[in-house]
Amino acid sequence: MKIVLTGGGSGGHFYPLIAVAEEIQKIVKEKQLVEAKIFYISDTPYNERLLFDRNIFFRKVQAGKLRRYFSIENFFDLFKTCWGFFAAFFQMFKIYPDVVFSKGAYASFPNLVAARFFKIPVVIHESDTVPGRTNLWSGKFAQRIALSYVEASSYFPKDKIAFTGNPVRSEFLEMMPVGDAYAHLKLSKDVPTIFIIGGSLGAEIINENILSVLPALVEKYQIIHQTGVKNFEIVSKTSNIILEKSEFKNRYLPLSYLDVKTERAAATISSLVISRAGSTIFEIAQWGIPSIIIPITNSNGDHQRKNAFAYGKTGAARIIEETNLKPHILFSQIKLILDDTLMQENMRKAAKSFAHPDAAHKIADEIISIALQHEK
Repeated sequence: MKIVLTGGGSGGHFYPLIAVAEEIQKIVKEKQLVEAKIFYISDTPYNERLLFDRNIFFRKVQAGKLRRYFSIENFFDLFKTCWGFFAAFFQMFKIYPDVVFSKGAYASFPNLVAARFFKIPVVIHESDTVPGRTNLWSGKFAQRIALSYVEASSYFPKDKIAFTGNPVRSEFLEMMPVGDAYAHLKLSKDVPTIFIIGGSLGAEIINENILSVLPALVEKYQIIHQTGVKNFEIVSKTSNIILEKSEFKNRYLPLSYLDVKTERAAATISSLVISRAGSTIFEIAQWGIPSIIIPITNSNGDHQRKNAFAYGKTGAARIIEETNLKPHILFSQIKLILDDTLMQENMRKAAKSFAHPDAAHKIADEIISIALQHEK
């Protein structure tokens, strides 16, 4: 049994693919099925170590982005995509998988064209309320379509869709022992913790607003702040100046990125999460933590804002749009939530009810079923 995974080169696409791959391997072992050989085809491996550790074979296929705005890079990326088609046809013919599982985005497009040409079954997953162009197109011939938000169902054929939620890696589903988490982060058990997640690139507007109210925040809370690698130095230097005379300086912990252990530790002890409206929403929901979601303005199809409000209407989160984001507004929303234990409990319940911890398993099970049928 051979399975190809494909998707854009971002964590929001890559990590759900890994979550599904882990479940495929688990099901194959439990049911004693024929061994699954899994390939990941994209323009970059994203995380080579993770692929190696999970015995997933990487095959490179170039793909160019089609930007919605004028850019000279659109011209050069056209050649990347053309070359990508040749590489994708070669790889798909060489591997000849039993099923292709796609998360969409530009990097998956050449591979999906090749899969359609060779009549290889395709399963896709859409993690946003508004599908991207690749998923909209591939949804027309995909055998099955998994959705994270019910709001996306109107874009696809009704007889193909299943509302599964978003796949999250199993290592994020279990919290760390509380004592171990505090020890790992070197933080106090006696102070409420706020966890700020800016994504791998960070979020400058969130960083700026946090720094503006940092002295007031550390008087009441301790802050774990994932700044993004490119922003870490400036945020660290600025925070050192701002908190130079503060007796609560040690309550602020800036981090350039989050490894698995640190993220699990932070999730374990946090009373509130502040985040963008990407796939991190699903991790927050799994953790069952109240949140403040700040969607990116003008994301493709305005999907981040729509994701945020779809999650917010469950009662699990407060939403602040970038146009309304001001330091005093952010601080007042933080204080509003953390001063109200009943609100926190209701938000936790709403988050848990939104979560789908079995999403990866459901998708993996369907992929295996289709692969076995294709083998016959």
